[in-house]
Amino acid sequence: MPFCPPFCQYKILSISDLAIQNRTRTTKPASAFIIHRNHHKSSVPLDALLPHLKVALGRNFGAPMCSLELRFMPQFSYKARKRSGELVQGVLEVPDRSAALSQIEMEGMLPIALDAVKSKGKGARKASSSTSQASRKSSRNGEGSAPPILREIFGRKRKPKLQELATYTQQLANLLHSGMPLTVALNSMTHLQSKGIPKEISEQLRQDVMEGKGLSDAMSKQPHIFTDLYVNMIRAGEQSGALEEVLHRLAAHFERFAEVRQKFVSALIYPIIVGSVGLGIIILFMTVILPKFTQIFTDMKVPLPASTQALITMSRISASYWWLAPLVFVVFLIIYKRFSSTPSGRHSIDKWKLSIPVIGNVFKLNLFGQFARTLATLLKNGVPVLTALKITEKVIPNTVLSEAIAKTREDVTDGKTISQPLNRSKVFPQLMIDLIKIGEETGDVPGSLQSVAETYENELTIALRVMTNLVEPAMIILMAIGVGGLLFSILSAMFQITSTIGSR
Repeated sequence: MPFCPPFCQYKILSISDLAIQNRTRTTKPASAFIIHRNHHKSSVPLDALLPHLKVALGRNFGAPMCSLELRFMPQFSYKARKRSGELVQGVLEVPDRSAALSQIEMEGMLPIALDAVKSKGKGARKASSSTSQASRKSSRNGEGSAPPILREIFGRKRKPKLQELATYTQQLANLLHSGMPLTVALNSMTHLQSKGIPKEISEQLRQDVMEGKGLSDAMSKQPHIFTDLYVNMIRAGEQSGALEEVLHRLAAHFERFAEVRQKFVSALIYPIIVGSVGLGIIILFMTVILPKFTQIFTDMKVPLPASTQALITMSRISASYWWLAPLVFVVFLIIYKRFSSTPSGRHSIDKWKLSIPVIGNVFKLNLFGQFARTLATLLKNGVPVLTALKITEKVIPNTVLSEAIAKTREDVTDGKTISQPLNRSKVFPQLMIDLIKIGEETGDVPGSLQSVAETYENELTIALRVMTNLVEPAMIILMAIGVGGLLFSILSAMFQITSTIGSR
C-alpha cells in the first residue's frame, strides 16, 4: 500500500477502479484511493496531504503524479434507540447502508432513521439509482405489460386472515425477544412457515429496513397485508422503544378478534348444515321421487286432493323453468350490490342489521366490543387520540357507528372529552359511556376501554349461545314442516286412491 504521512487525518482503506492521470502522458489505468477520515488524528487539510500522496504514488507508478482523484467513504447520519429506550444520534463512515445498519445493530441498538449525508455530485447518482430501482420494480410487478382491467382483476392480492396475521406477528415478536436484531429477525421470517403472508413480504420489509427505513414505513408500503391500525401501532412502538411489546399486544389483539369471528362461524355451521340437508331433500323429492308418483296418479285416473295437485304443479314448473331460480338470484345480487354501494343504501342496510331481532343484538355486541378493544389497543400503545379515533372509524364495518365515531373525533378536536360526543350520538350504550367517563376522570381511558371490550365480548359469547339455541330448534321445525308437507301431499293422494278403489 502506498505511503501515507503519519500525521494526516486520512488513511487509505481500499482501492476502486478509477484513473490517475499524468499531465505528460495519456491516461493510464490505475486506481483512485478511497479515503477514510480519521477524526481522532490531528486536523490536516486535504490540500496539504495531496503533495505527499502524489510523491508516494509517483514512486509506486514510476512517474510523478500531477493530478489525483480521491473518493471518500460515504457518511450516514442515524437515529437509533437503545434497549433502555434512550435515543442515540450520530454519523457513521461505512461503505453502504447495509454496513451502517449492521454496525448499529451490533451495538445493540434499534435503528429508527438512516440517511446518507449529502455531498457534492451525489444527487445525480441518487436520482439515477432511484430511477433504476423504480424501473426494476415496475418490471418486477409487470406494470405496462397488461391492460388496466386485466391488471385490476388478476393483480388483486389476497388479504391474510386474522389468525394468520396474529401468527406472523407473534413469530416476529418471539424472534426479537430472543435477542435477534430486526433485520436478522426479518430474514428468519422468510424461512418460517407463515400461512397467508408470502415470504416475499418479509424479504421486502428486510430490504427496506436495511436501506434505513423504519419498520412502520416499510409496512405502510404493503397495505393489503398491514392495515393502518397495524402500521400506526408499530410506529408508536418504534418511537417509544417498545417494539417487541407492541408486537405481542398486536398478536393478542388479532387472536382475540379471530376468536370472536370463529365463534360466529361456529354458531352458523349447524343451521347451514341443517338448511342444506333440508333443501337437498326437497329438491330430490321434487325432481326424482314426485314425478314417479305423478305417473302412478295419472294412470289411476283418480281425483287428487288440492295439496297434491299444488305440489305436482310446483314440480312441473320447477322442472320447466328451473333456470329462473339462478336468474332471480343473480338479479337480486346485482340490485343488492348497487344499492349497498351507495352511501344511503349502505347506511340503510347497516341500520337494518342492528334492528333485526336476536341477530341484531349479536351485531351490536360485536361492534361495541370491536370499537372498545381497537381504541384501547391504540391508546395503550401511545397513538394520539385523534389518530386512534380515525383508525377505529375505518376499522368498524358499520356506517352507523363509524359516522358516530367521526362526529366524536370532530368534537374531540374542539377540546371535548370522548364520552360527551359518544353520549350525544345515541348509538353507544350507557354502560360504555359511563365506563369511559370514569376512565377520563381517573386518567386511565385505555384501561376503561379494555374493561368495556371484555364486558361486551363476554356478553357476545352468551348472545351467540342463545342465538344458536334458538336457531337449532327453529331449523329443525322448518325442516320438519317442509318434509312433512311433502309427505302429507303424497299420503293424502294415496288415501284418496285407496278409498276410491274400495268404493268401487
